[in-house]
Amino acid sequence: MSWRVGVDIGGTFTDVALVNEADGQIGIAKVPTTPRDFGQGVVQALEIALQEHGVAANDVTLLSHATTIVTNAILEGKGARSVLVSTRGFRDVLELRRSARADLYDLFQDPPGVLVPRHCRLEVTERLDAAGAVVTPLAESDIDAVIDFVRENDIEAVAVSLLYSFLNDEHERIVGDKLRAALPDIPVFLSSEVLPEIREFERTSTTAVCAYVGPILESYLRRLEEATSGMGLPSLYVMGSSGGVFDVAEGLKMPAMAIESGPAAGVIAAALIGRQLDKPNLISFDMGGTTAKASLIKDGGVETTSEYEVGGDGNVNRWVHGTGHPIRVPVIDLAEVSAGGGSIAWVDPGGSMRVGPRSAGAEPGPVCYGKGGTEPTVTDCNLILGYLDPEALLAGRLAIQAEAAREAIGKHLADPLGIDVEAAAAGVLSVVNNAMAEALRIVSVERGHDARAFSLVAFGGAGPMHAAELATALGIREVIVPPIPGGFSALGLVATDLKRDYVKTLYAALADVDLEEVGAVYDAMEVSAREMLRAAEVPESQWVLERGADVRYSRQAYELTVPAMSGPVTPETLSDLAAQFHEKHRMTYGHANPDEAIQLVNLRLTAIGKLEGLELRQSGAGDVAAKKGSRQVWFQKTGRVDCAIYHRDGIGADDEIVGPAVIEALDATIVVPPAWRVQTNNSGHIIMEAQDGE
Repeated sequence: MSWRVGVDIGGTFTDVALVNEADGQIGIAKVPTTPRDFGQGVVQALEIALQEHGVAANDVTLLSHATTIVTNAILEGKGARSVLVSTRGFRDVLELRRSARADLYDLFQDPPGVLVPRHCRLEVTERLDAAGAVVTPLAESDIDAVIDFVRENDIEAVAVSLLYSFLNDEHERIVGDKLRAALPDIPVFLSSEVLPEIREFERTSTTAVCAYVGPILESYLRRLEEATSGMGLPSLYVMGSSGGVFDVAEGLKMPAMAIESGPAAGVIAAALIGRQLDKPNLISFDMGGTTAKASLIKDGGVETTSEYEVGGDGNVNRWVHGTGHPIRVPVIDLAEVSAGGGSIAWVDPGGSMRVGPRSAGAEPGPVCYGKGGTEPTVTDCNLILGYLDPEALLAGRLAIQAEAAREAIGKHLADPLGIDVEAAAAGVLSVVNNAMAEALRIVSVERGHDARAFSLVAFGGAGPMHAAELATALGIREVIVPPIPGGFSALGLVATDLKRDYVKTLYAALADVDLEEVGAVYDAMEVSAREMLRAAEVPESQWVLERGADVRYSRQAYELTVPAMSGPVTPETLSDLAAQFHEKHRMTYGHANPDEAIQLVNLRLTAIGKLEGLELRQSGAGDVAAKKGSRQVWFQKTGRVDCAIYHRDGIGADDEIVGPAVIEALDATIVVPPAWRVQTNNSGHIIMEAQDGE
């Protein structure tokens, strides 16, 4: 038998999902995340997964990994010591930024920190004009000064972003070649290789991010590759932010592609579930240990955006710019809030209850885990209200200290507010549910969609506990809990394709564009794409190359991306591009102007190495009895009521459960409120439906 294996590092647990390629059967293993050395937890989880499910390492055909290394390095300010080389007079582009601010009227807000301090931002004499022609020749002696600075200051990476290099990369290539020859052990990132695209600040920021995180990502992946290779596992692939995997070598050329690696995998898995259940309109909801993420899937398609900032303020609406470091790479469109099982609840000086953004994470974790946590978390409150097993989690491997959780809630929440412990725990859930409902509204209502027309796919270790309440808040009547919800993002790692995105600026009026030039740019990108797919050992029969373009009306400042026809570039190619742009503009903004001139800005190419499709299934009704017993559980509308407790592995296809009920499994707990009912299908999906009146 052959298996695919995916590993996802979460804020609290590291998850491994295994899928049998022949019959779609899946398995899961979970271990606490090891923040001091993430690779240690990955290897431990892999060893447990292979042993528990009887899978030999040489039977694994695909090993994919979602890593938080890149995001964490930026959030914690622990990136590499890096240098930025720019055109003379333009060293401060990272500091000048744009005029966008999170709060337009706050004159005292601090801008995000600069990844490269000013004394490490060096200049070389050169200048191109806006057409890419040389105005001032490159002074190669300035490159020697850069080399000396790097050697003398223990620099770990170099970013090079020269003015107009996206039009003419000759000067940038000369700088890069000389730096790489003199500094063979130091990675050099050229903006013309990372992002040959218009907009100086965004291009420079993306290149600086790559330099800042590149050495850390390389060190981590190389060590992990060595460990997994020693276990006899196949080559390692990394999940990208746009919803596809790539090999390690490709990822190290463009480290920014690994931003939002884990959340992207969850959305891809949700889209797979939609295809399998013939439900193309879904809202994915992923609640883990530190954050909750939401994304919209419309007609089976996953939306991506290139307007993304990393390292910003987690309390700010993600659509507001000016809070972080822009990266111009495709990222699956997500709304994220600091609301997870490990989010810490607290009382502010005004006497109001708050949840997050601080999290107990994996170390020390929630108080009830008994690992040193002292501040109450969402998980502790779920335990006190009866949702979680008061004895143990993770199939008994994680003992629970319920009394310690109760004392922490009393000390930090109930006593300061003058209420009892149960009321304080219920208040925490009300606050956190409201924050997560806002994330669901951002991706649906605020984007012009009626949430009631969608089903909610709930996953993550804590997602199925809160899903029914959130669905009620938005008028959603159906919640889908997929197989292994607690490891669902890991499942998405083995259900996606190999994917890499390419872009090149070609700035011209669409009516006057040179057809041969457009064709030449696409051809050059396709050469790079084929080399990448060949290096990744993807059979040529599984290659897919999808063209696109960024276009706008001539007096607009920003573009929309639309698909472009394959094959030779002809007038019909441009006519189709214009028609698609008008239609997308109408759908996005509610109007279009077919008589307005159109501006071509960027050409895009997505290279895909297709993997065989999977039909996921999880067997139920095994040797485990379905009903485990009962306990008192608190619900908002009823208070505490006697609630039936079920074991998920004992529930068979077409079994029906009427709420109130709690369904427990190794990886997640599902809470079924009163007036909701549950039915399972033959592939192991649990479908929760609101009854009349809910």
